[in-house]
Amino acid sequence: MDAPIISNSGRVLAICASSRRGHSKHPVERGVLRAGHGLEGDAHAGNWHRQLSLLAASDIEWMQTRTQHKLHFGSFAENFVLNGVDFSAVRVGTRLRLGDEAEIEITQIGKECHVDCEISRQVGTCIMPTRGLFAKVLRSGAVAVGDLAMVQAPVVGQRQEMLPTA
Repeated sequence: MDAPIISNSGRVLAICASSRRGHSKHPVERGVLRAGHGLEGDAHAGNWHRQLSLLAASDIEWMQTRTQHKLHFGSFAENFVLNGVDFSAVRVGTRLRLGDEAEIEITQIGKECHVDCEISRQVGTCIMPTRGLFAKVLRSGAVAVGDLAMVQAPVVGQRQEMLPTA
């Protein structure tokens, strides 16, 4: 049985992928999420807890204003940019449906940037340590720019910032 849909929903503004880790990603119009793996064709896909990374469009806009750098979707190596989803209400364990079929679960909020972060060198700073969400894919499906992004599971408990990166 599917979890109840609550009112926190938005749209997929961008889907981004790269064949190399630690570098910005390039936007694509659509992608396929594979359960237990991540975004097909992306370097971060695999059997681990950070198969996907997500940012809110408002955080990218805020960073562009703050840094005065020309940023594009994928600048922070994020896989998905969402608009309209309240990231401040999302907790570890929250599930989101992307498009008609794909379902993901938030596994981590924020991350420790590695010392020689390419994104920080290019942009001046990185927002993934404080604003990034990370997820694993629970249900496979195709996702396209413009698709709905809906919070599927009730959001409960304390906001957990960063989990161990084992």
